Amino acid sequence: MKILVLSDQESPYIWDYFDRSNFEGVELVISCGDLKGIYLSFIVTMLPIPLLYVPGNHDTKYVDEPPEGGICIDDDIFEYKGIRFAGLGGCMEYTGGVYQYSEKVMNKRVKKLLKLAKKRGGIDIFVSHAPTLHLGDGDDWCHKGFDCFYNIYNTCSPKFHFHGHQHLNYSAKPERYITYENTKIVNAFNYYILEI
Repeated sequence: MKILVLSDQESPYIWDYFDRSNFEGVELVISCGDLKGIYLSFIVTMLPIPLLYVPGNHDTKYVDEPPEGGICIDDDIFEYKGIRFAGLGGCMEYTGGVYQYSEKVMNKRVKKLLKLAKKRGGIDIFVSHAPTLHLGDGDDWCHKGFDCFYNIYNTCSPKFHFHGHQHLNYSAKPERYITYENTKIVNAFNYYILEI
């Protein structure tokens, strides 16, 4: 399955110069947060395929105006073509906000998601806004990853983890891909097309 993953920065390549032929064969769109609702709604309109999303720390407008046509998988598991996608939006708490969480609170969310995963048969792809601690996160508190995400890797062994939040242009040596045991971790900054 070919998937378009997105996060953090609206791409002129998609929004201003959209060409459907550039996305031939893409069956699913996944947003890892911090993208305008109208941008995601535009993508759903132009590509008549499902769009799954989790909110980022800057997506406070999603509370009252969620992206039209998208499916929110925050704190949930959604199955598509036999693949189970689990989502946890938000980032490490740094100023307080609707989508900012302490490690303790995120750990509670992870435990609830793992209980749900046990009922639903596991997690194939984990989708989050924040990265995992020491796996593609930043040095500052705002971009620090969550340690509790290791529980998802170690319990469910998802094939992929898609995340945003840590912009690839924040580093001189950006890493789009990282591997942790059996999980391929993909930073979805801007946009990226991959086959799973």
